[in-house]
Amino acid sequence: METIRRMESKVRSYSRSFPVVFKRAKDAFLFDSKGTRYIDFFAGAGTLNYGHNNEMMKEKIIDYLKNDGIIHGLDMATVAKTDLLNKLESIIFKPRNLDYKVQFTGPTGTNAVEAALKLARMIKKRSNIISFTNGYHGLTMGSMSVTANAYYRDKAFIDRSDVSFLPYDGYLGKEVNTALYMRRFLEDNSSGVDIPSAIILETVQGEGGIHVASDKWLREIEAMCHEFDILLIIDDIQVGNGRTGYFFSFEKAGIKPDIVTLSKSFGGYGLPLSVVLFKRDLDIWKPGQHTGTFRGNNLAFVSATAALDYWKDDSFSKEIFRKGEIIEARLIMLKEKYPELKAEVRGRGFIFGLAVSPAQRASKIAQECFKNKLILELAGATNNVIKFLAPLTISDDILSEGLSILEKSISNVLKESK
Repeated sequence: METIRRMESKVRSYSRSFPVVFKRAKDAFLFDSKGTRYIDFFAGAGTLNYGHNNEMMKEKIIDYLKNDGIIHGLDMATVAKTDLLNKLESIIFKPRNLDYKVQFTGPTGTNAVEAALKLARMIKKRSNIISFTNGYHGLTMGSMSVTANAYYRDKAFIDRSDVSFLPYDGYLGKEVNTALYMRRFLEDNSSGVDIPSAIILETVQGEGGIHVASDKWLREIEAMCHEFDILLIIDDIQVGNGRTGYFFSFEKAGIKPDIVTLSKSFGGYGLPLSVVLFKRDLDIWKPGQHTGTFRGNNLAFVSATAALDYWKDDSFSKEIFRKGEIIEARLIMLKEKYPELKAEVRGRGFIFGLAVSPAQRASKIAQECFKNKLILELAGATNNVIKFLAPLTISDDILSEGLSILEKSISNVLKESK
């Protein structure tokens, strides 16, 4: 760690929370340079849904490299890209009755969000965007403007204009329907909220604290978009790619967004890959109007194509839901066993959070988990939510072992606080 501290910028983050040098990773495990094993409930912040060094994808990547396959190709046509698009259409789009065009952007999620916002504004010729409380969409300038977290929204360097923030589902309490609240703003041309080009939202707010939007609320938002001629952008970068049990997080609600952003686990193996999906009539781009040197990561095309094999039928989805029930039941048990946590269990599918009070206790629990060889991160505006993003492929026994470490860590922290 001495080299990291000496040479790397202060902007580094996760190496502070997990201050060891990692050397190897496999499935749901990380190993440090001394060979110590850690269970990974972090999974690259949702990038490794299929685990570390997934064998099936690894074989495809190695074969591709051995055959001198194209690695960098800008947006030129390649066999790897064609294979991915064909499989995306046949395995994902057609069974869900979706007809999206695919735009390859720069390699990270924020690149997809930037492109989606730009496209929406071009189409509707309106500058305003509606985003939501506790939303997180990235940290480049456009993406950051629709990100709610105050830690990232420093007045010194962010342009807050042309974005209106409204309350997410449940933000004003369970008894308040914030979709109706938003409708009132849209109906009144003196509300101060201009009719936007688009509404951008996460169906489950990951970084925001694992806030889950109800299906009813999502359908109401979609209906309002149709009524007021607004595009609906679903940011599925973290909670898409199977994290909620469905390939797309919005499937359960029965909605069909105009625009979808995907990244993180879309690349399958942890390789950077980011796309924007949009309805065909929205494809108004001129050639080269939005570009990026690394928008054609062909090695990621190979692993992403392999990852889609998990979705040929519903067996993988059923496994995700089954394992999600295991983690939810354990978290509810911990909530009841340790009332002093004042805990709240949040989530669905295989993304869950345990909100605790006071907020500092979450950090102590996460630190204790790391001491006990379990890696997980925090979420929420005050980092009061212990977040669970284990690989979707994790085995039952390792999932149980990790949850037992969590319980032991909670017990230790509570004993120390007495």
